[in-house]
Amino acid sequence: MLPNGGKLAGRTLFITGASRGIGKAIALKAAKDGANVVIAAKTAQAHPKLPGTIYSAAQEVENLGGKALPCVVDIRDERQVEDAVRKAVDKFGGIDILVNNASAISLTGTLSTPMKKVDLMLGINLRGTYMTSKMVIPHLLKSSSAHILNLSPPLNLNPVWFKNHTAYTMAKYGMSMCVLGMAEEFRGQIAVNALWPRTAIQTAAMDMLGGEGVAKQCRTADIMADAAYAVLTRPKTFTGHFLVDEDVLREEGVRDMDQYAVQPGRLHADCPALPCLALSAVVSRCPTDWSAGHPLLPDFFLDETPEALAQQMEQHGATPAFKPPSASATSSPGGPIESTFEVIRGVLNEDLVKSTKALYRFDLSGEHAGVWFLDLKSGAGSAGPGQPHAEPDVVMTMDSADFSKMFAGKLKPTMAFMSGKLRIAGDMTLAIKLEKMMGRMAKL
Repeated sequence: MLPNGGKLAGRTLFITGASRGIGKAIALKAAKDGANVVIAAKTAQAHPKLPGTIYSAAQEVENLGGKALPCVVDIRDERQVEDAVRKAVDKFGGIDILVNNASAISLTGTLSTPMKKVDLMLGINLRGTYMTSKMVIPHLLKSSSAHILNLSPPLNLNPVWFKNHTAYTMAKYGMSMCVLGMAEEFRGQIAVNALWPRTAIQTAAMDMLGGEGVAKQCRTADIMADAAYAVLTRPKTFTGHFLVDEDVLREEGVRDMDQYAVQPGRLHADCPALPCLALSAVVSRCPTDWSAGHPLLPDFFLDETPEALAQQMEQHGATPAFKPPSASATSSPGGPIESTFEVIRGVLNEDLVKSTKALYRFDLSGEHAGVWFLDLKSGAGSAGPGQPHAEPDVVMTMDSADFSKMFAGKLKPTMAFMSGKLRIAGDMTLAIKLEKMMGRMAKL
């Protein structure tokens, strides 16, 4: 971990969405220096599925030696933001640092994203970040160590980061455009930077998106907290940067990234293929052991996609990232897709149907193009070629070769989706449930 140096002692941080996750981790890191922390978030009462409130987070801050001010804030509400800023200034005498962390996510395509969701993401990510910054900036201008840190990605116009979730990308890039503009507008007065994780971070949102077991492929929020600390303690002349957590920490001399893994052993700092941490591959000639299960999941918006990473891995002597289906998987007279569905039918049962309650359609292209269905909604389940008997809850579109790899456990659905290999239309929650069944099949 990056050691605290006391550099935030007495400084006041206004952190949105700080009741849990990355926002809270940054708050706790600052608290160890004796900082004042404004916990600006919506959660005043405990949620049955999402642990933590503004009050429990404030208590943790004070337990670590900081001072806390919990404020109920929906950053879409101008009056609530204004009130929280006023309370912070009244209590602590000013504001030195703003961390725009609050964000909303919906990884859905244009036709599958209700306008209510679009408004939510734009309202929180873009408008909320802009408005909170606007209200805090007058106080930051009075500080000798003024910083704004937005938890948003580098502005990357590669279409792969738009085509599967245009609304979400627009909303997150809105936060990044605030950095681009405000860094120039207030250059010399306020440092304005963006910070983004290289890998998936274990948070409540990630647990919901990735489903059961995804945590072992994530890093903890501590890596973002340490990186944020490093940025926020730099001089305010350090501005206008789009930073990645791992790169920031390496500049600070941190070499052991494995310490941040939820399940250590998935990343080794002395491996020459270190950047290639997104591959579902076993490295045969790597000086460290990559064979202990699934590697870490890369985050969105960084062009280290599985295809690019595969090339890098092979340059370092790795085996190909995605091997073709084994001989046993292609020996069926019906071809590899029929072979896959034979295995699928072998794991169907009433309990699986009861726990899933979804109807899936697969639109496959490539060498073995066709339409297939999987009924996990009625009876003991069924699967096969052709259209489903009713309107599907989820439609998955992908190349037939990638379909076989995905169900064989050689291509993680999350990886396929993030790299553009898999397109999903319909209920994302039900799409995530399908991964459990894939896990069963991979063990057969």
